[in-house]
Amino acid sequence: MKNQLATVKETLLMGPGPSSVHPTVYQALAKPTIGHLDPAFIAIMDEIKEFLQQLMQTGNRLTVPISGTGSAGMETCFVNLVEPGDDVLVLINGVFGMRMADVAGRLGANVDTLEFEWGTPVVPARVKEKLNEKTYALIAVVHAETSTGVCNPIDEVAELVKETSSLFLVDTVTSLGGIPVTVDAWQADAVYSGTQKCLSCPPGLAPISFSDKAVEKTMNRRNKVPNWYLDLTMIVNYWEGNTRAYHHTAPINMLYGIYESLYCVLSEGLDNVYSRHQKAHLALVEALESLGFEMLVAPEFRLPMLNSVKIPEGIDEAKIRMQLLQEHQIEIGAGLGPLAGKIWRIGVMGHTARMENIEQFTNALKSCL
Repeated sequence: MKNQLATVKETLLMGPGPSSVHPTVYQALAKPTIGHLDPAFIAIMDEIKEFLQQLMQTGNRLTVPISGTGSAGMETCFVNLVEPGDDVLVLINGVFGMRMADVAGRLGANVDTLEFEWGTPVVPARVKEKLNEKTYALIAVVHAETSTGVCNPIDEVAELVKETSSLFLVDTVTSLGGIPVTVDAWQADAVYSGTQKCLSCPPGLAPISFSDKAVEKTMNRRNKVPNWYLDLTMIVNYWEGNTRAYHHTAPINMLYGIYESLYCVLSEGLDNVYSRHQKAHLALVEALESLGFEMLVAPEFRLPMLNSVKIPEGIDEAKIRMQLLQEHQIEIGAGLGPLAGKIWRIGVMGHTARMENIEQFTNALKSCL
């Protein structure tokens, strides 16, 4: 019987996620599995919370990784904070804003959307007009829109939301660890992310952070949280207190992985990490433009970690992507939705955001072209 794992080769991951994993994270994942209530493991959990609070720049007590990918983090926020009949506003300029609206609608919310052209940011002036029309229970927006490479102006949107009674929910799946995420400064009530982007850890965990206001909403719901697995009213008892209450079996080794990935980020220093991402981004853009490519997003709104490049006429974009993978072991991403077939999405996230990787990709792309 053939073991298919023998066919797996190391790939330079330069797509929209996952990113290349830091070597010490692989070592952490291989540590011996212990019990999820072992005192040694509880100590690791407590440090993970502290690390996440530092990275997210928050004092929120309820700051923990959810067992599941970034999408589980999104669902956790919505199922705990939204009840049937709640008025919810979702700001949309890409796939992941659309996904937020879908999830809120499935929970019986009255969902309004404010949409912007893909490849352009949310416009605060339009948001202000919308907020003057109606009071919402929750307002949701994506910080780093992975489908387009746009960085939305969360600071400006946050100032508008502060003038309302609404809960403020921010998707930081792609931004956390690549650009500043300032939960307390934003006065964000709920934030979620994922391990597989700028944290350079395999997919499988979703860091979340809830403000006191969000915790109060969760604990005083009219109805039970509709998803048992993601019910924070129970999960919190596993992550807090002297006596930890079993909820579900924690993914022990994945938590080793996020511990190590957060340790690496904080040891390097947040300013150094953000600078490294920016330098890799600028080098990539310079290389692409020297080859005649044009970027989708205007410079002032570009994400450093996710770069959308337009496909010129006459280039078979799928063929080039396959050639990069098969001949050079480099993965990049295709466009989604209305941008399918029109752009490549090139990630320089986490451990991938290094100059030697930019050079390797550029040389490979030249040979394919």
